[in-house]
Amino acid sequence: MNRRLAEVLSVVLQPLTVPTFITAILFYITPEATSVPMSAKWSLLLMIMLTTFLVPVISMVGMKMTSSISSFKMQDKKERIMPFSIISSFYLMTALFFHHKLNVDYLLVGTMAIIALCVIVLTIITVFWKISAHITGLAGMLAMIVVLAIKYDFNILIYPMIVTIMACGAVATARLSLGAHKPSEIYGGFIYGFSFCFIAYYYVLLI
Repeated sequence: MNRRLAEVLSVVLQPLTVPTFITAILFYITPEATSVPMSAKWSLLLMIMLTTFLVPVISMVGMKMTSSISSFKMQDKKERIMPFSIISSFYLMTALFFHHKLNVDYLLVGTMAIIALCVIVLTIITVFWKISAHITGLAGMLAMIVVLAIKYDFNILIYPMIVTIMACGAVATARLSLGAHKPSEIYGGFIYGFSFCFIAYYYVLLI
């Protein structure tokens, strides 16, 4: 794969975009899955984008400027622990805020909580093994889409499912092309992300 294309894919399909993507799917592709009124969906989606994407990105920039991390690529697994911990904190705070302050639909709160827990466990794994956070995030989103397809309307979710599978393959190829991960780290990220989110989503949240 062309290096420039690999870098673009790594940035555009980074893990921080997953909460926004899965929320958009919940709100606009499977609207029957939540009780959130249509009038509130856009503002909630923007809030999720702010707290799970924009604020963490700003935090990462701050860590780079203060030399807490040497680069945004974080090739050393030890450098990933602090950013991952901060990101999971933002995700948990978002879920708690939605639950306690806004009394938002349980499925949206549960989705955010599962993503936060997934990142927390990923942070612990990273202490010992640098599995791909990119593939973990995309595989987790794929698992959630599969569960939604099982529980609600498979036909309407087939295209998001196919797009996410293609994204997993493209990003996996990109990360390997950039030398960011070994094949075992890509496979490890996919297996962990998919299995964790599928089990939590299917057997805990949507049982």
